[in-house]
Amino acid sequence: MVFPMELLKLADWLLCQLLAGSCYRAAMRVKNYGFLITNAKNPSFRSPPSSQAHPQPPQSPFPPVTKCSLQGRESETLVCDIHGTLLRPQSFFPYFMLVAFEGGSIFRALLLLLSSPFLWVLGHDLKLRTMIFISFCGLRVRDMESVSRAVLPKFYLEGLHAHAYEVLASAGRKVVFTSVPRVMVEGFLREYLSVDDVVGTELQTTGGYFTGLVSGSGVLVKHRALKAYFGEKRPEIGLGGPSFHDHLFISLCKEAYLVTKEEAKGSAGSVVLPRSKYPKPLVFHDGRLAFLPTPLATLSMFLWLPLGIVLAIFRLFVGIYLPYKLAIFLGTLSGVKFKISGSKPTKSDRRKGVLYVCTHRTLLDPVFLSTSLGQPLTAVTYSLSKMSEIIAPIKTVRLTRDRGKDGETMQKLLSEGDLVVCPEGTTCREPYLLRFSSLFAELADEIVPVAMDAHVSMFYGTTASGLKCLDPIFFLMNPRPCYHVQLLEKLPRELTCAGGLSSHDVANNIQKQLADALGFECTSLTRRDKYMMLAGNEGIVKEKKKKLF
Repeated sequence: MVFPMELLKLADWLLCQLLAGSCYRAAMRVKNYGFLITNAKNPSFRSPPSSQAHPQPPQSPFPPVTKCSLQGRESETLVCDIHGTLLRPQSFFPYFMLVAFEGGSIFRALLLLLSSPFLWVLGHDLKLRTMIFISFCGLRVRDMESVSRAVLPKFYLEGLHAHAYEVLASAGRKVVFTSVPRVMVEGFLREYLSVDDVVGTELQTTGGYFTGLVSGSGVLVKHRALKAYFGEKRPEIGLGGPSFHDHLFISLCKEAYLVTKEEAKGSAGSVVLPRSKYPKPLVFHDGRLAFLPTPLATLSMFLWLPLGIVLAIFRLFVGIYLPYKLAIFLGTLSGVKFKISGSKPTKSDRRKGVLYVCTHRTLLDPVFLSTSLGQPLTAVTYSLSKMSEIIAPIKTVRLTRDRGKDGETMQKLLSEGDLVVCPEGTTCREPYLLRFSSLFAELADEIVPVAMDAHVSMFYGTTASGLKCLDPIFFLMNPRPCYHVQLLEKLPRELTCAGGLSSHDVANNIQKQLADALGFECTSLTRRDKYMMLAGNEGIVKEKKKKLF
């Protein structure tokens, strides 16, 4: 009898939640049509004329965020939410999907997608609890920390509301109250937006895993949390969305401003924060998904997957086994956009090969360069999985990170033919070039810079914490992957070490040439910086672990 009683209790709770949500939405519809008094300062209510067939919603009691002055706010405290206020997307579903896919698995992501139709009929509290349970149940805490650090910031930055961010940046002290799990947003808010404190929904954990349940305090109610946090003191500025709960929340502040749905959508990108105004440059990020996974976009991805896998295998077969010209033709026919510019350099020294110095976008850089030149090349790399070595259509040689040994290896390879090197040492997805290693400049006088760039729409073909052997597959699974190979002029002798320049000067000059050709920005960041940020390690595969790949 205990089990049936528990089921009855659960059904009763679900019914109450559904009815509560329905009543709330009905009340909000009535409110929007002018039947509720919304302005506390003006209690009088005037009915619309009987001749007006479609009465307009009453004016909001709070001014829009664009009316907030940014001057003299250094000593004031601002409170707001990230969901519906700082971020333009009105639904937090895509960010839960990122957690489910990148931190969990494709099966967890599919389950969350299948639940999306039911989420539309649930109230805010129950909808949030459902997404939390599906996304977090059984998820390792360290995996969530990795997603929060390496995946979510990119999508948060792209979704920032420009006007709301400007107001936030102008305040001296910033406190964010949110009903979404604190673990999903705190890292980004503190590191990128310099938020002083984050109060959000807490999740239960046990043994390093999330249970999928919220803590005993339940889903955070913002206006109650604000009262508990500040007591009798009232924050100077409050930013909120159009919801009733946000109205209660910001009404507790001395000044209150709204970010409406119309403002969030904006016009001509007026509320989209441009990359040049990001609070912190986005150089590194991880994860496979290259798009914001809304329900419709995620559904499109799952429908594409079967065809995408077949297409990736076909493209891989074409690149490995067919002649260069036929590979380019069939690859283009299958949807690969391949653009080549510049001309093949001429050799002045027949006894030694040409050294091609490339920017590094994916593991396929040397392959696309070899195909564009129509000749076999040898590529040197610091880390490459056994699978990538097996399927590579060109010769690949591993380096040891011992400068002396690596120099000898590259000299020997140059005496045998042309060589490809990516002096950044690792890939970078964004329009930045990492610091170039200067070793290559000491080994050759015939140096040809090659500006490589790649674009994807669905999956990234690089990873810092995932399986690198799948990088080429993910890149080739994109519907229309794009590669641009730009051969620059061979370096004049006076700009090489033979002309009297140091190897560091040669490397820096080539980095600047390539950055100018691509419209990228040079940085002094290294491979170690990337892996310490994204994966928490130095990106070095230990010898004993190589047997696993």
